Amino acid sequence: MTEAATRRPDRAQYGVCGFLAVVGVLVIVDAARLQHIANSNDPIGPKPVPIVLGVLLLVVAVLYAVDVARGGTGEAEEGEDVDVTSAVDWRTVLTLIAAFVVNLALIEPLGWAISGTLLFWGSAFALGSRHHIRNLFIAAALALITFYAFAIGLGVNLPAGVLQGIL
Repeated sequence: MTEAATRRPDRAQYGVCGFLAVVGVLVIVDAARLQHIANSNDPIGPKPVPIVLGVLLLVVAVLYAVDVARGGTGEAEEGEDVDVTSAVDWRTVLTLIAAFVVNLALIEPLGWAISGTLLFWGSAFALGSRHHIRNLFIAAALALITFYAFAIGLGVNLPAGVLQGIL
């Protein structure tokens, strides 16, 4: 017998299939409850996109389940800089969590431009970059770019905080 013939399906993958199917059904049910609001700018309304996404999630769940039943498995991580046997670097993880918590706490009073800068700078620091001044300028540029991309491109106003009227 070949190795593929003796391989059993990974039952945990069926959990992923089930999760995808449940999310697909929830998206479809939620989209079906949307009111049909059509106007001259949007004659289709908000329903079709989530319904299509829900159906696609169901299709992926079924195709994935068929693949798992046939013995399909994902390949093990072979990244050149990943050592799956090494321990978790808790210092990095906790520093990243701290950067996110600081952003969460400061986004309203200081605004996105400042809290986003601290988030990006703190993330770079946590991931090992020690070019503090350069990272600060890059973080500030990223925060301002995302601030204006959301405001102008998406029409979503991020909090300006203490920089209200300046940005």
